[in-house]
Amino acid sequence: MLVKTIFAGFGGQGVLMMGFSLSHCAMSEGYEVTFLPAYGAEMRGGTANCTVAIGDEEIASPISSEPNYIVVMNTPSLYSFQNKVVSGGVLFINSSIIKSEPRRKDISFYKIPSSEIAEQIGNSRASNTVMMGAFIQKTGIVSPEAYLKSLESVMGSKKKNVMDINRKAFASGYEYMSRLL
Repeated sequence: MLVKTIFAGFGGQGVLMMGFSLSHCAMSEGYEVTFLPAYGAEMRGGTANCTVAIGDEEIASPISSEPNYIVVMNTPSLYSFQNKVVSGGVLFINSSIIKSEPRRKDISFYKIPSSEIAEQIGNSRASNTVMMGAFIQKTGIVSPEAYLKSLESVMGSKKKNVMDINRKAFASGYEYMSRLL
C-alpha cells in the first residue's frame, strides 16, 4: 500500500497542520511516512501546501506527481492541483470558499462546507479539522480515534477547550461525509 495526499490552501488555514497531524498519526500506527511542506513567499495569506505519503514499505520519494487524494481549502489551490490527482482519485473541496467545480470528469470530488461547519460549532479556525474528519471518514487511512489522539499529542498541552472544539469539529466533518457516502 502507498497512499499519497496533497493538502493545499492559504497560509493560516491550517493546511500544514492537516498534513503533519495525519503524518504523526500514521507513524504512530506503524506506517512509513513522508511529509513535505511548501510555503509561498508571502508572510501571511500566501499559498501553502504539503504532501503526505503513507505506506507499509519504505517510501523512496516524498514528491507526489500523481496523488490519490487532494484536499483543497481555496479556489487557487483547486486550479493549481486538480490536474495532479491520479485518474480515479478523489478531491475534497472546501465548498464554503470554493464555488467552482473541478473540470475533470475522471475523478470523484466531495464538497464539504468546512468553514461554515466550523463557524456553526463556534470556531472558524477549526475548518481544517472539519475537513480532516470528512477526509478520514472517506479514506479510512487511519482510525478516527487514533487521529484525535495524535492531534492532541501534536497540539501539546494546550487549553482543554481547544481539543474539545477540535473533537467537535472532527466529528462534524466525519458525520457530514457519512451522509454523503
